Amino acid sequence: MGTRREFLKNTAALTLGVGVPGAILQAQTASVFVSNRPPLGKRTFVSHAVDRTILEVKDQIQDPELAWMFENCYPNTLDTTVDYEVIDGKPDTFVITGDIDAMWLRDSTCQVWPYMPLIRNDKKLALMIQGLINRQAKCVNLDPYANAFYKDMTKASEWASDRPTPQAGVHERKWEIDSLCYVVRLANEYYRLTHDASVFDADWDRAMHRIVETFKTEQRKDGTSPYYFERTTSRMTDAPLYNGTGRPSRPVGMICSMFRPSDDATNLPFLVPSNLFAVQSLRQLAVIYTTALDNAEFARECSDLANEVEHAVMHWGTAEHLIYGRIYAYEADGYGNHLFMDDANVPSLMSLSYLGIHKPEDPIYRRTRQYLMSQDNPWYVRGKAAEGYGSPHTGKQGIWPMGIILRALTSDDESEVLACLHMLKATHAGTGFMHESFNKDNPKDFSRKWFAWANTLFGELILKVSRDYPSLLKKKKTV
Repeated sequence: MGTRREFLKNTAALTLGVGVPGAILQAQTASVFVSNRPPLGKRTFVSHAVDRTILEVKDQIQDPELAWMFENCYPNTLDTTVDYEVIDGKPDTFVITGDIDAMWLRDSTCQVWPYMPLIRNDKKLALMIQGLINRQAKCVNLDPYANAFYKDMTKASEWASDRPTPQAGVHERKWEIDSLCYVVRLANEYYRLTHDASVFDADWDRAMHRIVETFKTEQRKDGTSPYYFERTTSRMTDAPLYNGTGRPSRPVGMICSMFRPSDDATNLPFLVPSNLFAVQSLRQLAVIYTTALDNAEFARECSDLANEVEHAVMHWGTAEHLIYGRIYAYEADGYGNHLFMDDANVPSLMSLSYLGIHKPEDPIYRRTRQYLMSQDNPWYVRGKAAEGYGSPHTGKQGIWPMGIILRALTSDDESEVLACLHMLKATHAGTGFMHESFNKDNPKDFSRKWFAWANTLFGELILKVSRDYPSLLKKKKTV
């Protein structure tokens, strides 16, 4: 079993420039880091509040490489992925994920999340978020089972050979609980920060009812579901087993999810972190429908469903581990079977405190987190370049920067946060950006050179470090 001491010892051995091309090393030595941001006129969206934040935070960072990475990553969503306009008098915002020209409900919320604290002081930024809330509601009303969409809702899917064929406007139809949760998360945070209930219009209301209806349907209390997904592929994780319906599950109150946030098919149908995310989202809806929309009946329906799912998770989604005691499983089936692991994509078990579902000191979360960062977790990977957990989505050798970032974001240990910064600096392969994954022994072997969610999440980490551990940014070299 790995220990924190081993982790800190190993990461302390990482040196500046691991996996970084010689030209970049020379620039580092000279403390010259040229911004990788697009020229001002070619940025897809400009926020003066975001640009001010970059200047303020960079001024605190004494390590020139870390400052350069922050400047590149934090605004990457705004710089490269936002399509904002007004359609029929309503703001409309479409946010592509990066190197795929489609919008994921999950990714789009996560991509703009670090900008949310700024919307009270930047009207233009607030309108952009309103537009994304409107667009997400439009997507849910088109197909609540889909995970990714096109801006042009008449466009045929490039996955037209999937069965059933996605309708026009849908990029991909992988049923993931978290996709719908992120729609609620964005709207709830916007309302919490602004107290502006105008976004809760008839289209949004219809989308929220469809979300709750879909959650209830996917409890599969009668053992059936209208959903299935088949794809002709050599990747076994690209579709559920048994003609796209997934493995058997027993109705216990949890919600079935045929896919993980990684877009990989689940092994067991009850994806625990996503069910906990649904509990949080349903309770947020209950508050909105009580305080802003005066619909006590629907608020009660949301609360009752949240309580039912939470009770089922605690009974069927937790188990006694041989070493760590009672912890969360990653997946379950209602028959008493559990899969112990985690995936770097959010929601993950690691991210439960980041999402606000658990406090960092909650015993079951602390025990689960201890398991996740040990050699007992089959997806916790150690290599020459770094250590961290990855995802079956990218194979057994890959570490996800997102996993390292989430480890730092959920840590209350300054030395652990510093060790994570070491690894992130040592594994960006001289690009100044985060990637989907990198080979544990060779950071230059990475996937997805343009992955806006990971970039913006890194920016969020630096913002948190500037607030909670400002002394770390005063180091001239965070290695």
